[in-house]
Amino acid sequence: MDLETVRTFVAAADAGQFQEAAAELAVTQQAVSKRIAALERDLGVRLFTRTARGAELTIDGQAFLPHARELLRAAQRAVASVRPGSRPLRVDVLTSRSAQSGLMRGFHRVHPEVDLDVVMLFDIETAVAAIRSGTIDASFRAVAVPGRPLPADIRSVRVLDEPLELLTGPAHALAGARSVSLAQLAGHRIWMPGIVPGTEWAAYYDDLVAEFGLTIEATGPNFGSDALLDTIADTPALATFMGGHTRLVWPDGHGLRRIPVTGPTPVYPHSLLWHRDNPHPALPTLRAHLAATAAGPGAAGTWAPDWVIPAIPGAAPTAARRPGSAPA
Repeated sequence: MDLETVRTFVAAADAGQFQEAAAELAVTQQAVSKRIAALERDLGVRLFTRTARGAELTIDGQAFLPHARELLRAAQRAVASVRPGSRPLRVDVLTSRSAQSGLMRGFHRVHPEVDLDVVMLFDIETAVAAIRSGTIDASFRAVAVPGRPLPADIRSVRVLDEPLELLTGPAHALAGARSVSLAQLAGHRIWMPGIVPGTEWAAYYDDLVAEFGLTIEATGPNFGSDALLDTIADTPALATFMGGHTRLVWPDGHGLRRIPVTGPTPVYPHSLLWHRDNPHPALPTLRAHLAATAAGPGAAGTWAPDWVIPAIPGAAPTAARRPGSAPA
């Protein structure tokens, strides 16, 4: 159904005359008559009866009028939903308790006027496809997985390096330490169920294991964070890695310890991805906020794989190295 004919019908019904409807729509009276005739053919009914006073709605015209108005309102809503600045800024984060979610909460506190829609996608391929299709405006990721460069139309900037912490139960051998070095962790079992081969976080932990000789076990089903915390609290032989900005709450009786990891500090590099042609007016505001408030990535004494995007856009990646080794 042609919306122009529907709009002309509503204008004629409100005016009661084709001539006044033509003036309102800035068209000729003949054009109004042709549009009404075309709509009547589409519907198979008469919508108006000509009288000496103008044009009156038939019974069918009266029945169609409220639906015609709703069609025009729906069209307006559809246009508004995609007009830049009229729809929420859609941003992808990994989980609701992640550092990325914390960054978005901080953005919302500073810019409450920006309407946000936060979603959670699984992997980087899904996120990039959603950015390219316009389903989302931006995504937080640790790009790029080795051998899988970003498409040329995707822009990215590294916004936060999140330090890893060791999470242990009260009976673990390292539970009383104020900090632990990566060298001290060699030989300890670090249990991280849910690592999915081929994902960016799997590539990150593969490099961490290869670089520092750690033992990371991803065995068993992933029953979520609550089950992980229960197991770590009850099993002295197991520990796990936890992002330093990850927000978790556990029962007092668990006695869990969050211990900083040093020598160097492994950091999980969070980057913001977006499409180079995305017109949403709030996207530059988000990028500027992250640049101004997020802790500077690439700090001395930290470690990240050499395949992540540079801390400074346009700079060459810094090669990962063992503690004490010379820079590449």
